[in-house]
Amino acid sequence: MTDVLDLAKRLMAAPSVTPATGSVFDEMEAMLSPLGFEVTRFTRGEGEPRSPEAPVENLFAIRRGPEGSKHFSFAGHLDVVPPGGGWASDAFEPEVRGEMLYGRGAVDMKGSIACMVEAVAHVPQDAGTISFIITGDEEGPALHGTRALIDFMREHDHQPDLCLVGEPTSVNRLGDMMKIGRRGSVNIWLEVEGTQGHVAYPHLADNPIPKLVAMLAELDALVLDEGTDWFQPSNLEITEIDVPNDAHNVIPAAARARISIRFNDTHSGASLSEKIGAIAEKHGGSALPIISGEPFLTPPGEFSDIIARAVKAETGVDPEPSTTGGTSDARFLRSVCPVIEFGLCNATMHKRDEAVAIEDLSTLSRIYTAIAKDALTR
Repeated sequence: MTDVLDLAKRLMAAPSVTPATGSVFDEMEAMLSPLGFEVTRFTRGEGEPRSPEAPVENLFAIRRGPEGSKHFSFAGHLDVVPPGGGWASDAFEPEVRGEMLYGRGAVDMKGSIACMVEAVAHVPQDAGTISFIITGDEEGPALHGTRALIDFMREHDHQPDLCLVGEPTSVNRLGDMMKIGRRGSVNIWLEVEGTQGHVAYPHLADNPIPKLVAMLAELDALVLDEGTDWFQPSNLEITEIDVPNDAHNVIPAAARARISIRFNDTHSGASLSEKIGAIAEKHGGSALPIISGEPFLTPPGEFSDIIARAVKAETGVDPEPSTTGGTSDARFLRSVCPVIEFGLCNATMHKRDEAVAIEDLSTLSRIYTAIAKDALTR
């Protein structure tokens, strides 16, 4: 327990608000190198319009087993969301109070990464190949993180057979849920152009707001589906409405809105974008979609059974396979190999005074050890 607690503290004490670079990756490399891992670090995003001063750092580490052995990967992110105010202690000075460890990243997800590092120390090298896929750009746009790591793995022929992402999936107690899939996500910016004019002379103008309102009413009434065996129904939410207009007596020239859709595997990002685009066009508007992930499912089977056995042995709990919640970098990794997410309790993630039970760190590290050993011998 002391070891994994120390590892978690070291990672949490390195500030790494997204996009992360530098000291937190120094700590990660210092942890893995003595365990026999070959560590590669690289940055992406230099000179990009969104981040010319803040490139993204990524880390891939591999410890090769015997020729022809299985390859199991742990994946996760070292970047964190901004701490915000009102913490009882400094968000980047991890503090033990009672049975809890407090600090940003405690559960999302530096605590889980510490458990992964502790876990591999107990997996013999001759058991098989183990790798770490670690990014600094999961909490941000995710443009230069795991996708760049996937390119690196393919270029160097490092594709794993199975991958476990350490997102905080547990709900009420450690081990009660694992994520075997996720819904897809698309954000769509809508715009209706009109003709600016005086409100007293509407016949000389073209007000775009009624058209946008009618468009949004139709979109809000859409029933996309009723859900599937493994996925909840897709949902469309209006997340922003904007009408630039500084005067009370002017009909504006444009009206804009944004919607967000989380969708199951009865749709694709492209099919939904086409559907929304047609509705926008019908109301005299346009639609600009950005697809941030497609739905995926790792059907229950050998991999989920491996995780369930390890969890049951340590906690007595049967983890529920689920596809609920938001997106994660598993949406990219699923193109490489079967992927499942399993990690700490998520009650405090992204909140002030984020915290993890110290005993959960010890238990999760043992669970991760058992998962890795089992996956490499199957």
